[in-house]
Amino acid sequence: MKRQQRLIAILLAALGLLVLPLILQGFGNAWVRIADMALLFVLLALGLNIVVGYAGLLDLGFVAFFAIGAYMFGLMASPHLSDTFPLFAAMFPQGLHTPLWLVIPLAALLAGTFGILLGAPTLRLRGDYLAIVTLGFGEIIRVFLNNLDQPFNLTNGPKGIGQIDSIKFFGFDLGKKLHVFGFDLSSVTLYYYLFLVLVLVSVVICHRLELSRIGRAWMAIREDEVAAKAMGINTRNMKLLAFGMGATFGGVSGAMFAAFQGFISPESFSLMESVMVVAMVVLGGLGHLPGVILGAVLLAALPEVLRYVASPLQAMTGGRLDAAILRQLLIALAMIGVMLLRPRGLWPAPEHGKSLQGQGERA
Repeated sequence: MKRQQRLIAILLAALGLLVLPLILQGFGNAWVRIADMALLFVLLALGLNIVVGYAGLLDLGFVAFFAIGAYMFGLMASPHLSDTFPLFAAMFPQGLHTPLWLVIPLAALLAGTFGILLGAPTLRLRGDYLAIVTLGFGEIIRVFLNNLDQPFNLTNGPKGIGQIDSIKFFGFDLGKKLHVFGFDLSSVTLYYYLFLVLVLVSVVICHRLELSRIGRAWMAIREDEVAAKAMGINTRNMKLLAFGMGATFGGVSGAMFAAFQGFISPESFSLMESVMVVAMVVLGGLGHLPGVILGAVLLAALPEVLRYVASPLQAMTGGRLDAAILRQLLIALAMIGVMLLRPRGLWPAPEHGKSLQGQGERA
C-alpha cells in the first residue's frame, strides 16, 4: 500500500514538473527563468552536498568549479579565441561551436581535475582551516578570471565573454522558440527541460553513491576520520574522490549557465554565490537529497519572490531603504528563523537508528 502511494506521489510530482513551465509561461518568461536558475542551483547544491553533506568537508570555494565550467564553455562556444589569437583564427575561422555531447563530459572532467587539485594539499585540514583554504581557492580563481586579459587576453578580464552559443542538439536550438502541437515553447522553457533532465540524472547518481560502499566510507569519515582509518578506509583517496565528484556537478552546472545566459563575467562567481550554495545545503538538511533540493529551490526562488515584497516596503519608508538591501534582510531573517526552529534543516536526514527501525518495520 505504501509503495503504491509512493508511486502515485512520484507520478504526480513528475507531471507537475513537466507542466510547471507551461503554466509559468502564462505569467511571463521571467518566472520560467527563475525556475531555470533554481534548477541550476539544485545541480550546484547536489554537488556540494557530496563534499559537505556526505564527506563532512566544509568547502566555501565551490563557486570556483561553477566558474571553471562556465568559462570552459564560454571559450569553446564563442568567437572570443578566434578574435583574439590569429593562429586560432586560422585553424577555426568560424570559431569553436562545441556540441552538447562534448560540453558536458569536458566540463565535468575539467572541474573534477581542479577539484582533485584543490583536495590534494588540504587532506590534513578539517573544519575552519579547510573552509579558509577553499575560500582562498575560490577567490584565486575569480581574481585570475578578472585579470587574465594581460599579457594575453584569455578571459577578457572584467569585460567578460559574450556571444556564447546556445545549446544545440539533434537539430534543435534551445536559443530559439519551438512550436509543438499548437504550443509555443520559449527558449527558457526548453532550457528548463534540459536542466530538469540533468537534475534527475544527478539525483540518481547521488542516491546510488549514498547507498554504495563509497557513500558509506564518506559518512564514516564525516563522523570520525580516525575510526574510519582504523577500519581500513583509505581516507586520502575517499576525500579526493569527494572533492572530484562534487566539482564535476559544479562544472556541468557552470557550462549550462554560460549557454543559458549567453554572457559570463567574473562578477557572477563571487564569494556570495558560494555562501548561498552552502546555505542551501545546510538549510535543507545536510546529507539528505530531498532536503538539499528543497533548500536550493527555496533560496534560489526566495530573492525573486521577495522582490515583490521589498518594493512596497521601500515605498512605505519613502525610498530611504533600498529594495535590494531589504531583500537581503528578509532572506537573512528567514534563514535565522529556520535555523532557530529547525537546527538540522527543513528536511533533515533520518537518524540512523530510526531509519533502521523503519526498514525493519517495512520488511
